[in-house]
Amino acid sequence: MADVSTTSTPGLDSTVSQWVVQAPARSRIFEKRGIDYCCGGQATLRQACAKHQLNLEALVAELLATAPEATQRDWSTASLTELANHIESTHHAYLKDELPRLARLVHRTYTAHGLHYRWLPELKTTFDRFAAEMDAHMLKEEHILFPLIRRIDAGARGAAVSAPVAVMEQEHERAGAALEHMRRLSNNYTAPEGACNTFRAMLDGLRELEADTHIHVFKENSILFPKAIAAAEV
Repeated sequence: MADVSTTSTPGLDSTVSQWVVQAPARSRIFEKRGIDYCCGGQATLRQACAKHQLNLEALVAELLATAPEATQRDWSTASLTELANHIESTHHAYLKDELPRLARLVHRTYTAHGLHYRWLPELKTTFDRFAAEMDAHMLKEEHILFPLIRRIDAGARGAAVSAPVAVMEQEHERAGAALEHMRRLSNNYTAPEGACNTFRAMLDGLRELEADTHIHVFKENSILFPKAIAAAEV
């Protein structure tokens, strides 16, 4: 479980997610280096550097240069209800608009170019499964888990929140793996030479989808869920 405290600077053996909790802008640094700060955010900074063969001292210096900003919203200080509402109105709303649009782009690109680019059929299969699972995932959060978290915020104690949280976290891991697989298939969302605008729009949309999902999952795994579990146990 991630420590949501932001009162001290994380260390080399602090988790990647702890570094982002203190200063969300650090997520861009991890994104640029391919370090997962949401589903895989429980790795320590030291472990992440070793896995990606990065210079630990240089990365720490860059992270420390990105200090918490007074103008940034610190979601670790928000109430459970406020954060759950924010996730629904921001990230769930984004997915409900974007997944159908991307589904059309993926289908059109696959239909037009699937025989020439042999990785497109697998990308379409992966995306379709991801979209279906995220639709079901949001439904469970909005109708089961988030109402329970709001009741905890209103004073309910002893609520059995750990089990549904564990299910959501497992689904987050599958979502993260699907996004990573699509990124590998598409060579980091790189448009082939001469790609049409639909092809390019699809890849750009998938890149934005991955970025938003990372932030979305980070807010849940590293802030909302640990706080809800702690509050239910008080």
